[in-house]
Amino acid sequence: MDSKYLRHASAFAAAGVLSMMAGVIGWADEKPSGHPATPESEMRYKGAPLATEPEKAEEHVTPKAPPLTAAEFKRAKQIFFERCAGCHGVLRKGATGKPLTPDITLKKGTDYLKVFINYGSPAGMPNWGTSGELTSQDVDIMARFLQHEPPTPPEWGMTEMKASWRVLIPPEQRPKKKMNKLNLDNLFSVTLRDAGQVALIDGDSKKIVNVIDTGYAVHISRLSSSARYLYVVGRDAQVNLIDLWMEKPDNVAVIKTGLEARSVETSKYKGYEDKYAIAGTYWPPQYVIMKGDTLEPLKIVSTRGMTVDTQEYHPEPRVAAIVASHEHPEFIVNVKETGKILMVNYEDVNNLKVTSIDAARFLHDGGWDATQRYFLTAANKSNKIAVVDSKTDKLAALIEVGKIPHPGRGANFVDPKYGPVWATGHLGDEHIAVIGTDPKGHKQNAWKVVRMLKGQGGGNLFIKTHPKSTNLWVDTALNPDPKKSQSVAVFDIRNLDKGFTVLPIAEWANLGEGPKRVVQPEYNKAGDEVWFSVWNGKTEQSALVIVDDKTHKLKHVIKDKRLVTPTGKFNVYNTQHDVY
Repeated sequence: MDSKYLRHASAFAAAGVLSMMAGVIGWADEKPSGHPATPESEMRYKGAPLATEPEKAEEHVTPKAPPLTAAEFKRAKQIFFERCAGCHGVLRKGATGKPLTPDITLKKGTDYLKVFINYGSPAGMPNWGTSGELTSQDVDIMARFLQHEPPTPPEWGMTEMKASWRVLIPPEQRPKKKMNKLNLDNLFSVTLRDAGQVALIDGDSKKIVNVIDTGYAVHISRLSSSARYLYVVGRDAQVNLIDLWMEKPDNVAVIKTGLEARSVETSKYKGYEDKYAIAGTYWPPQYVIMKGDTLEPLKIVSTRGMTVDTQEYHPEPRVAAIVASHEHPEFIVNVKETGKILMVNYEDVNNLKVTSIDAARFLHDGGWDATQRYFLTAANKSNKIAVVDSKTDKLAALIEVGKIPHPGRGANFVDPKYGPVWATGHLGDEHIAVIGTDPKGHKQNAWKVVRMLKGQGGGNLFIKTHPKSTNLWVDTALNPDPKKSQSVAVFDIRNLDKGFTVLPIAEWANLGEGPKRVVQPEYNKAGDEVWFSVWNGKTEQSALVIVDDKTHKLKHVIKDKRLVTPTGKFNVYNTQHDVY
């Protein structure tokens, strides 16, 4: 902890802030990360900008709140939507971040809020003022703005969706067979976060096949059941449909499903392959079912409703992870703020059947067990993993784990002592929770944490293994220690008690200056290579580092000026078949 932070501590204490902001993993004052408008602490677990125009968000002046001019209101709304909404919610009800509604903020007052905004917190609240990201005038505006009722962005319904929907190449004009010589099974879709693009990379030759324009900061890539179509969703809620059969794969349809989003998925149940796609949005809080080959919107369903714990109405329950069931023609939809998991049956879209399963708040990401019957998903602020039996459409278990679990899809392997297991890392602590997943063969271990491995540190985003591998890879991309954020830990599944080995992935990339965060291990189809993104600043060089899974030796580095801030990588075969 440096002297600068110690000088600020007295200001926190005077304002009564320190107790409220106890650090989850002891993060201290942060330096800018190298990403424009993104200080280091925000990089740990940030919400992306909300793609709305300030003037379209209706203002609500609160009589007892300090006044704001029209220009100040506009500025404050833009800052909040860009920097704050992802964690605190558009309506400021709280999620990863604390609630910031007037019943709370008016009691705190302007001076208190200025200290909080200016200096941030060890728990991950960015130090917006001292980092230089916001001016002292901006900090003052935001402190006053937060004492007014939250402005409400516009809704986004069928009229808006259809106005944004474009079919660039109709299905009847697309290839009748694969027109390229690519090994599509080993193709990778790589998010180029700040460029608003994805790069398609041939996993065999390690060459870039095409760089395709998408929405801002693609969150995930998903494959149709046939693996012909690639669906990507940007954080601005734009969904792009890419045809991999084209001579040079490219966009064939596009739609904006809202103003902010994180999830897209396609129908995989027998008889419904490639028929439907679904996208879930953060704002408005809803999901939409679309035609799989054109993205034509068919059905929009709101997720607003009651929470599972206090059973109070929540106006902004955002849609997080969505997966396609292998047991029924259903999409499994995580609703973050209400803590409900929805089993959305798409047999008859006009007469939609939805089974609602009470889990815990705040639902985020997750994946299948090895049998693809049980869906394990993080209720991250509740420090729980919820297990859904997709065959019976019932909750199988709620499991206490570590602080803020963030599994991505998680990792399936056979533990030498406890049998089939699924593992998750955590944002808030250094542990990897290993959970038994075999209620038939290892009933005594099922839905229990059988191991709590100690990793490098908190700030883990993704954990990965492969059915043909004996390794478990764990990143620490959001850890404030550069030695940890720029490396990766690897465990030997055959001997988990011996601890982990650290590989200096960023050092191997040899990029020079920048944050160089190492994120998201991803296997090739064969399971003998692990790909890592070395996520540098927007104006700095990034890279993909490929490691031999068996020897742990550097195998290849992909550098290209087009690889702007690469983050998520999705192998076509593994994504198509839910291999993790």
